[in-house]
Amino acid sequence: MDIAKLTERLDACYSGAVYDVMRARGLENCVLPHSIVGLDNETRVVGPISTLRGVAFDANRHDEEVDYLLPWVEFLSTAPAGHVVLCQPNSERLALMGELSAETLKVRGVRGYIVDGGSRDNSFIRSIGFPVFCRFRTPRDIVAKWVPQGVDDPITIGDVLIEAGDFVVADFDGVVIIPKGIVEDVVTEVEEVISAEDKVRAAILAGTDPVDAYKTYGKF
Repeated sequence: MDIAKLTERLDACYSGAVYDVMRARGLENCVLPHSIVGLDNETRVVGPISTLRGVAFDANRHDEEVDYLLPWVEFLSTAPAGHVVLCQPNSERLALMGELSAETLKVRGVRGYIVDGGSRDNSFIRSIGFPVFCRFRTPRDIVAKWVPQGVDDPITIGDVLIEAGDFVVADFDGVVIIPKGIVEDVVTEVEEVISAEDKVRAAILAGTDPVDAYKTYGKF
């Protein structure tokens, strides 16, 4: 599997068409919760997934001799280029992305970051063009409150199981996960769907009745 080529092809697709193909395969449980959205309407990212899982702990716990932030920085230093990080933080309160982290990931060639949790410094993140999808925004950071527990382990977001190496398409409509074992076939089918939709669109704009266009191309 040529991951770079697949990513390039998938970048020409959109989440609705990907979902249609997944649904036709009986795999419609592929969409992350609709509360997970991009930082602005233009935010979009596709690519192979690297997963991150962590745990929050008692905010009152603090040991001056323990560097609680180091494990996070170590994650940033090893996040794989060309991938999208999907994070299950198991936290309803904290920001799992911020300005320095986003800039670090961007410089390292990470394609984007999707978290079932919070993000902060979002104006700056938008200004550097690093794609982030999150569930909420908050100034609360993770210092002495959260640590990563696993990288590239299976995670669940909503009711969707996600494994390292799966692919993601995230855009204005939502976030869709494609299992790695079928991604090549799905991308090919999505390209066929988009081509058929373009033919329907061209026919209707040329004056063809929508029913006739639908019967001719089988898409709408």
